[in-house]
Amino acid sequence: MKQVRRFALPLVLLLAACVPVTPGDTPTRALPPSSQLPPMKTFGTPRPEKPIRSNNDLALDFIELSFQLESGRALPVFTRFEGPIKVQVTGAPPPSLGPDLKRLLTRLQTEAGIDIRKARAGQKPNITIQAVSREEIQDALPQAACFVVPNITSIEQYKPNRRNPRTSWSTLREREHLAIFLPNDVSPQEVRDCLHEELAQAIGPLNDLYRLPDSVFNDDNVHTVLTGFDMLMLRAYYAPELHSGMTRGEVSKRLPAVFSRINPQGDSLPADYATRTPRAWSDAIQTALGPDQSPAERHKAADEALSIAGAMQWRDHRRAFAHYAKGRLLVGTDPRAAQTHFRAADHYYAATVGADLHRAYVATQLAAYAISNGDGHSALTILDPHIDQAAQNENAALLSTLLLLRAEALDLKGRSEEARTVRLDSLGWARYGFGSDWAVQSKMREISSLNPLKG
Repeated sequence: MKQVRRFALPLVLLLAACVPVTPGDTPTRALPPSSQLPPMKTFGTPRPEKPIRSNNDLALDFIELSFQLESGRALPVFTRFEGPIKVQVTGAPPPSLGPDLKRLLTRLQTEAGIDIRKARAGQKPNITIQAVSREEIQDALPQAACFVVPNITSIEQYKPNRRNPRTSWSTLREREHLAIFLPNDVSPQEVRDCLHEELAQAIGPLNDLYRLPDSVFNDDNVHTVLTGFDMLMLRAYYAPELHSGMTRGEVSKRLPAVFSRINPQGDSLPADYATRTPRAWSDAIQTALGPDQSPAERHKAADEALSIAGAMQWRDHRRAFAHYAKGRLLVGTDPRAAQTHFRAADHYYAATVGADLHRAYVATQLAAYAISNGDGHSALTILDPHIDQAAQNENAALLSTLLLLRAEALDLKGRSEEARTVRLDSLGWARYGFGSDWAVQSKMREISSLNPLKG
């Protein structure tokens, strides 16, 4: 079974749907020519937050993440690398991949205590990261943005072995060699996001759980770099008390001692016992936000997800996500109804520990609506608490969007000089988050078109 980072579920922004627009038809401020865009910005020292969880809950999460695939298929034994992990990069990597990989390997060494590093000349690698075009990835595995497979080293090797037991995670007993396939023709942030998720699953858990609000091991794709929770899971994954070949029961017996050692404060916290997520809810969300369904089918699926969330009596990020999905579907046809769902999403996210980044995504939708109605004051009130959250979570696309929205809100308030400074600041982040100059300029037009003073 392959691990796949899908296109279907990221909380992408559809701000233009609030005010339908064709870029060439809408009066906007003059855009700087490509040569005048500021240099790309990158993030400094990581600032992950340590999870506040009971060790009982962490142990349950660990077992579900480690002994099941995303498809629901159970894994018979625990597997990991048993020794130092050496990584090599092949293919045609984009310039940003080297620095981002170095930064991630340093985090894995220092935060998770894993012996992982770049392979030196002449060393045989355990993990091969091959950078290829998005077209090559989808030709090998449709609907995949990136993926990881055991026991091969190249995408050419994967194609004839796609249905071979050799590339099956369920037949694996120890991890020795595997390959990660990343796109080299997307934005630097998209490459980095794939790198974080696929390398984490290459060395650690293979499952995703919607119930985790603060993790990349979640199909909502809100978190795009490894969080404090993820690093704690990976530290436990490589605890000396565990080894490849252990059964679920054997690992379960060892986990209380493991988490007591690496997370002692978790012993005194009460267990939350979060409910499992029904497959029907996950399928409904996939359908609601997937690309291949009719509008009617997507609306029906979103309503089903909301119904299941209500029946489960959820008051956490999963109920919020169902409201967010419904709002996304309504934003282009019934903006007021969409805002009702976005406000409901924000309410439930606010009640969920670890869902602050989720609220930042909702804030873009609430602020866009306020700006389209000429209400700069409300937009600033909505946006300001979330800008640092986007920066802390190293989400340049979200950060630049929040800043561009803030610039429009400042323009509405008559604070043009301040708006110009904020807009300029946003562009360096946009170059990392959105990539090409045309994509950056397109995002600027999209958000500028919300401002009634410019239309």
